[in-house]
Amino acid sequence: MTTVPAASRHSHEQHTQAPGYTDHKADHLARLSKIEGQIRGISRMVTGDRYCIDVLTQITAASRALQEVALVLLDNHVRGCVTDAARTDPAQAEEKFAELSDTLRRAVRL
Repeated sequence: MTTVPAASRHSHEQHTQAPGYTDHKADHLARLSKIEGQIRGISRMVTGDRYCIDVLTQITAASRALQEVALVLLDNHVRGCVTDAARTDPAQAEEKFAELSDTLRRAVRL
C-alpha cells in the first residue's frame, strides 16, 4: 500500500485563499499545453523509431520545461500563500513552512 505524503493530502477546500498561481493561470496552462505537445511528439518519435539520442534530447527539453513550470509555481506559492500566512496566522505559517520544506525535500531527492 502506498502512503501519500502529508503535503499531498491537502485539498483545495482546506485552503481559504486562492492558489498563489491564480493571477498567472493562463500562462501556466499555455506552458503546460506546450509541454503536453512535446510529450506527444516524443511518443511519435518512439513510434517512428527515431534515433535514441534525438529522443533523449527531447525528453530532456520536456523535463526542463516542466521543472521551470514547477519553479514558477513554487515562487508563486512562496510569494502568495506562504507570505500571506506568515503575515496573518503564525500557526498556519508554521504549517505552510513545514509543507514547503517537505515539498523541497521530495524535489531534491529526484
